[in-house]
Amino acid sequence: MRALIDDMKNERDHPGNPKLVVSNNVNAEGLVFAEQNAIETFVINTETKQDDSVFEEKTLHVLKRKNIEVICLAGFMKILSENFIKSFSKPILNIHPSLLPSFRGLNTYQRALNAGCLIHGATVHQITNEVDQGPILGQVIIEIAENSTAKKIEEDLLPQEHLLYKSVLREFLKENGKKVLLTDTLKGRQN
Repeated sequence: MRALIDDMKNERDHPGNPKLVVSNNVNAEGLVFAEQNAIETFVINTETKQDDSVFEEKTLHVLKRKNIEVICLAGFMKILSENFIKSFSKPILNIHPSLLPSFRGLNTYQRALNAGCLIHGATVHQITNEVDQGPILGQVIIEIAENSTAKKIEEDLLPQEHLLYKSVLREFLKENGKKVLLTDTLKGRQN
Protein backbone atom coordinates (compact mmCIF):
# COMPACT_ATOMS: atom_id res chain seq x y z
CA MET A 1 0.00 0.00 0.00
CA ARG A 2 2.77 2.42 0.90
CA ALA A 3 4.59 1.71 -2.35
CA LEU A 4 1.42 2.32 -4.38
CA ILE A 5 0.60 5.57 -2.57
CA ASP A 6 4.18 6.85 -2.86
CA ASP A 7 4.21 6.03 -6.55
CA MET A 8 0.89 7.78 -7.21
CA LYS A 9 1.89 10.86 -5.22
CA ASN A 10 5.48 11.16 -6.46
CA GLU A 11 5.53 9.80 -10.01
CA ARG A 12 4.97 12.42 -12.70
CA ASP A 13 2.00 11.73 -14.93
CA HIS A 14 0.73 8.82 -12.83
CA PRO A 15 -2.82 8.05 -13.97
CA GLY A 16 -3.98 7.21 -10.43
CA ASN A 17 -4.87 9.19 -7.34
CA PRO A 18 -5.12 7.59 -3.89
CA LYS A 19 -8.51 8.51 -2.44
CA LEU A 20 -9.22 6.07 0.36
CA VAL A 21 -7.54 3.42 2.50
CA VAL A 22 -9.87 0.76 3.88
CA SER A 23 -8.99 -1.74 6.59
CA ASN A 24 -10.64 -4.41 8.70
CA ASN A 25 -7.95 -3.96 11.37
CA VAL A 26 -8.01 -0.84 13.54
CA ASN A 27 -4.31 -1.36 14.33
CA ALA A 28 -3.11 -1.55 10.71
CA GLU A 29 0.03 0.54 10.22
CA GLY A 30 -1.25 1.57 6.80
CA LEU A 31 -3.99 3.66 8.42
CA VAL A 32 -1.39 5.87 10.10
CA PHE A 33 0.56 6.16 6.84
CA ALA A 34 -2.61 7.15 4.98
CA GLU A 35 -3.49 9.81 7.53
CA GLN A 36 0.08 11.18 7.40
CA ASN A 37 -0.40 11.51 3.63
CA ALA A 38 -3.80 13.22 3.87
CA ILE A 39 -5.67 10.20 2.50
CA GLU A 40 -9.06 9.44 3.98
CA THR A 41 -9.41 6.16 5.87
CA PHE A 42 -12.29 3.84 6.67
CA VAL A 43 -11.98 0.99 9.18
CA ILE A 44 -14.23 -1.57 10.81
CA ASN A 45 -12.57 -4.27 12.89
CA THR A 46 -13.69 -7.79 11.93
CA GLU A 47 -13.44 -10.89 14.07
CA THR A 48 -16.49 -12.96 13.09
CA LYS A 49 -18.24 -13.99 9.87
CA GLN A 50 -21.06 -11.58 10.80
CA ASP A 51 -18.48 -8.79 11.18
CA ASP A 52 -17.23 -9.60 7.66
CA SER A 53 -20.65 -9.07 6.10
CA VAL A 54 -21.15 -5.79 8.01
CA PHE A 55 -17.67 -4.70 6.92
CA GLU A 56 -18.43 -5.48 3.28
CA GLU A 57 -21.82 -3.76 3.35
CA LYS A 58 -20.47 -0.56 4.93
CA THR A 59 -17.35 -0.60 2.76
CA LEU A 60 -19.45 -0.88 -0.41
CA HIS A 61 -21.46 2.13 0.71
CA VAL A 62 -18.29 4.19 1.28
CA LEU A 63 -16.70 3.08 -2.00
CA LYS A 64 -19.79 4.09 -3.97
CA ARG A 65 -20.14 7.39 -2.12
CA LYS A 66 -16.48 8.23 -2.82
CA ASN A 67 -16.80 7.11 -6.47
CA ILE A 68 -13.87 4.68 -6.17
CA GLU A 69 -13.00 3.24 -9.60
CA VAL A 70 -10.38 0.60 -8.71
CA ILE A 71 -9.53 -1.27 -5.52
CA CYS A 72 -5.94 -2.40 -4.91
CA LEU A 73 -5.75 -5.06 -2.22
CA ALA A 74 -2.46 -4.90 -0.35
CA GLY A 75 -1.99 -6.84 2.86
CA PHE A 76 -5.71 -7.56 3.02
CA MET A 77 -6.03 -11.15 4.21
CA LYS A 78 -9.80 -11.68 3.91
CA ILE A 79 -11.50 -13.30 0.94
CA LEU A 80 -14.09 -10.92 -0.49
CA SER A 81 -17.51 -12.44 -1.01
CA GLU A 82 -19.07 -13.02 -4.42
CA ASN A 83 -21.73 -10.48 -3.42
CA PHE A 84 -19.10 -7.82 -2.68
CA ILE A 85 -17.29 -8.41 -5.97
CA LYS A 86 -20.53 -8.34 -7.95
CA SER A 87 -21.91 -5.29 -6.10
CA PHE A 88 -18.73 -3.25 -6.51
CA SER A 89 -18.71 -4.17 -10.23
CA LYS A 90 -15.41 -2.39 -10.90
CA PRO A 91 -11.86 -3.76 -11.04
CA ILE A 92 -10.30 -5.17 -7.89
CA LEU A 93 -6.57 -5.91 -8.12
CA ASN A 94 -4.62 -8.18 -5.80
CA ILE A 95 -1.01 -9.21 -5.39
CA HIS A 96 -0.26 -12.84 -4.56
CA PRO A 97 3.19 -14.16 -3.55
CA SER A 98 3.52 -16.89 -6.16
CA LEU A 99 3.65 -17.32 -9.91
CA LEU A 100 -0.03 -18.06 -10.42
CA PRO A 101 -1.55 -20.44 -11.27
CA SER A 102 1.00 -22.25 -9.06
CA PHE A 103 0.63 -22.16 -5.28
CA ARG A 104 -2.76 -20.52 -4.83
CA GLY A 105 -3.62 -19.78 -1.22
CA LEU A 106 -1.29 -19.51 1.76
CA ASN A 107 2.28 -20.54 2.67
CA THR A 108 3.56 -20.07 -0.87
CA TYR A 109 7.25 -19.67 0.03
CA GLN A 110 7.44 -22.94 1.94
CA ARG A 111 5.38 -24.74 -0.68
CA ALA A 112 7.81 -23.57 -3.39
CA LEU A 113 10.74 -24.87 -1.33
CA ASN A 114 8.97 -28.18 -0.68
CA ALA A 115 8.35 -28.57 -4.42
CA GLY A 116 12.03 -27.99 -5.20
CA CYS A 117 11.38 -24.84 -7.27
CA LEU A 118 14.37 -22.94 -8.63
CA ILE A 119 12.32 -19.78 -9.10
CA HIS A 120 9.47 -18.12 -7.28
CA GLY A 121 7.70 -14.82 -7.68
CA ALA A 122 4.56 -12.79 -7.35
CA THR A 123 1.52 -12.14 -9.48
CA VAL A 124 -0.82 -9.16 -9.71
CA HIS A 125 -4.20 -10.34 -10.90
CA GLN A 126 -7.74 -9.15 -11.13
CA ILE A 127 -10.10 -10.56 -8.49
CA THR A 128 -12.87 -12.92 -9.52
CA ASN A 129 -15.17 -15.21 -7.53
CA GLU A 130 -12.48 -17.92 -7.63
CA VAL A 131 -9.63 -17.32 -5.17
CA ASP A 132 -6.31 -16.45 -6.88
CA GLN A 133 -7.65 -17.34 -10.33
CA GLY A 134 -8.46 -14.00 -11.97
CA PRO A 135 -6.78 -12.66 -15.10
CA ILE A 136 -3.03 -12.18 -14.65
CA LEU A 137 -1.89 -8.58 -15.15
CA GLY A 138 1.78 -8.97 -14.29
CA GLN A 139 4.39 -11.19 -12.70
CA VAL A 140 7.85 -10.90 -11.21
CA ILE A 141 10.29 -13.80 -11.09
CA ILE A 142 13.16 -14.27 -8.65
CA GLU A 143 15.69 -17.06 -8.30
CA ILE A 144 15.53 -19.14 -5.13
CA ALA A 145 19.00 -19.11 -3.63
CA GLU A 146 20.57 -22.43 -2.69
CA ASN A 147 19.86 -23.41 0.93
CA SER A 148 17.17 -20.74 1.10
CA THR A 149 14.40 -20.55 3.69
CA ALA A 150 10.80 -19.44 3.34
CA LYS A 151 11.66 -16.27 5.29
CA LYS A 152 14.60 -15.49 2.99
CA ILE A 153 12.45 -15.93 -0.13
CA GLU A 154 9.83 -13.61 1.38
CA GLU A 155 12.50 -10.98 2.14
CA ASP A 156 13.99 -11.25 -1.36
CA LEU A 157 10.60 -11.05 -3.04
CA LEU A 158 9.05 -8.13 -1.14
CA PRO A 159 10.91 -5.26 -2.88
CA GLN A 160 10.19 -6.92 -6.24
CA GLU A 161 6.49 -7.16 -5.32
CA HIS A 162 6.45 -3.40 -4.72
CA LEU A 163 8.00 -2.71 -8.12
CA LEU A 164 5.58 -5.08 -9.81
CA TYR A 165 2.41 -3.73 -8.22
CA LYS A 166 3.38 -0.12 -9.00
CA SER A 167 4.13 -0.99 -12.63
CA VAL A 168 0.96 -3.03 -13.08
CA LEU A 169 -1.27 -0.35 -11.56
CA ARG A 170 0.18 2.32 -13.88
CA GLU A 171 -0.36 0.13 -16.96
CA PHE A 172 -3.82 -0.99 -15.83
CA LEU A 173 -4.99 2.60 -15.31
CA LYS A 174 -3.71 3.57 -18.77
CA GLU A 175 -6.18 0.96 -20.08
CA ASN A 176 -3.78 -0.27 -22.75
CA GLY A 177 -4.01 -3.96 -21.81
CA LYS A 178 -0.23 -4.25 -21.47
CA LYS A 179 0.91 -6.97 -19.08
CA VAL A 180 4.05 -6.53 -16.97
CA LEU A 181 6.87 -9.04 -16.54
CA LEU A 182 9.78 -8.26 -14.22
CA THR A 183 12.74 -10.50 -13.52
CA ASP A 184 15.66 -10.12 -11.21
CA THR A 185 18.76 -10.92 -13.19
CA LEU A 186 18.48 -14.68 -13.05
CA LYS A 187 21.93 -16.15 -12.77
CA GLY A 188 22.56 -19.42 -14.51
CA ARG A 189 22.99 -22.08 -11.81
CA GLN A 190 23.90 -25.68 -12.28
CA ASN A 191 23.46 -28.25 -9.56
